[in-house]
Amino acid sequence: MKFKKIASIFSVVLITGLIVYGYILYRDIFGVNTKFAESEVYVYIPTDANYEEVKKIIAPYIQDMSRFEMVANKKSYPEKTEKAGRFLLKKGMNSNEIVNSLRLNNPVNLAFNNQERLENFAGRIGSQIEADSLSLLTAFKDKKFLEENGFTEENVLSMFVPNSYEFFWNTSAIKFRDKMAKEYRKFWTEARLAKAKKLKLTPIQVSILASIVHKETVKRDERPKVAGVYLNRLSTGMKLEADPTVIYAVKLKSGDFNQVIKRVLNKDLETDSPYNTYKYEGLPPGPIAMPDITALDAVLNPEKHNYIYFCASVTNFGYHEFAVTPAQHEVNRQKYVAWISKQGIKR
Repeated sequence: MKFKKIASIFSVVLITGLIVYGYILYRDIFGVNTKFAESEVYVYIPTDANYEEVKKIIAPYIQDMSRFEMVANKKSYPEKTEKAGRFLLKKGMNSNEIVNSLRLNNPVNLAFNNQERLENFAGRIGSQIEADSLSLLTAFKDKKFLEENGFTEENVLSMFVPNSYEFFWNTSAIKFRDKMAKEYRKFWTEARLAKAKKLKLTPIQVSILASIVHKETVKRDERPKVAGVYLNRLSTGMKLEADPTVIYAVKLKSGDFNQVIKRVLNKDLETDSPYNTYKYEGLPPGPIAMPDITALDAVLNPEKHNYIYFCASVTNFGYHEFAVTPAQHEVNRQKYVAWISKQGIKR
């Protein structure tokens, strides 16, 4: 009887112990182990981060690190070679779910448009992925890359076609650049190349002209007409005489790209710069901004007309008045000059 009593007690203790152990194990694996108020947060783990660094990064979001570590060890997470990336943690996750999330690198939907310079573009991208602006700028200006792909420092901005792209946050500067070069080649389909050839323009020249069209008008439905004007000027040997190129030249000379110039003055037209199309014939050496796809396609699909001149409209704001002769243009120009002076816009 005594033996049976001892065995019975031992069994109760053992079962109780197993229940407690099972409960603790279940809690450690499946119990809530987050401590942030938001519904979800992203954590960013840099390239070459080790396990100890990962723990420091996620510590503000983890309720009990020892519980996380127990599960991480059981799932061999510390031995995982590549830990870098952008990872999503959701409120109420347990340790098992957290470890699983740290294995799933979430891509970034990267977007950019209308960057005026390569430096601005590098800064824009550097704010969205791990690579910083300096490493990106260095990659963009790499001489070997430029030579192999037919670009120069002045025109390589034309390689980046504004759109929405998917990248992993921990993408290096070189991998970003190379993928964008691939996207550029994909954009220039046989159909687009044929249209450029028909206009006697290279893809880079199309991008340069498109950047001027892009800056001239925000009205997408007007861009083919504006493109037609510039193509008419090029075909007749006229200077482009595009105000946006003068504004760019002035900013480039001053080094201040933040200044707002709403009115081009006569003295601006004398700015000595290859970007000043009032002073120099043909296209400038590179784009004056990053043209979007509508501007690129406007150049490739220009409106056919005889217009040589255009001026901002004072009755249909945002659009322009077009003219065939200098006399017609002068009438439109005087209307605009009178209107802008009345507004008190001196610069």
